[in-house]
Amino acid sequence: METTQIILIALAVVAIVIYRQMRPKPVARPLGVIIPVVMVLIGVSGGGLVDARHTSLSVAVLVVELLVAAGLGVLRAMTTRVWRDQQGVAWSQGGVPTLVAWVGSIAVRVAMMALTSFLGIASSQNSILLFIGVTLGVQFLVVARRANALPGAAVPGAQTAR
Repeated sequence: METTQIILIALAVVAIVIYRQMRPKPVARPLGVIIPVVMVLIGVSGGGLVDARHTSLSVAVLVVELLVAAGLGVLRAMTTRVWRDQQGVAWSQGGVPTLVAWVGSIAVRVAMMALTSFLGIASSQNSILLFIGVTLGVQFLVVARRANALPGAAVPGAQTAR
């Protein structure tokens, strides 16, 4: 895939995800898992995640990027309101803090891209898709875990290890 296509896909996915996270929705939904998995698979299969000229440094940067992506996913998940309705269905909805966390996540990702460039590491735009997939997946898993911890029935299809 070309860089422009990857950036457009990433921006479209993030815009859709942010929009959807601002609306109340049941926690147990297949897209909560499917979208992050697809993003990770596309990012990994696209290759170019490690610069052959700077293998050790680029692997270290990639690991840091993935840890940061996971941490930002946890942060956004903690800003998400989670509750059960009268029928016991778990719901979630982001608010202003979630939106602020998203803006911060995007700023951190841009800063990490600038750092990679500053270090002289060739970076594939596929790392953007990998980053988004990891951060969305972690966010969904943490929200699902929070929903499962609420009094009432467990969330079907959103079981997480405890």
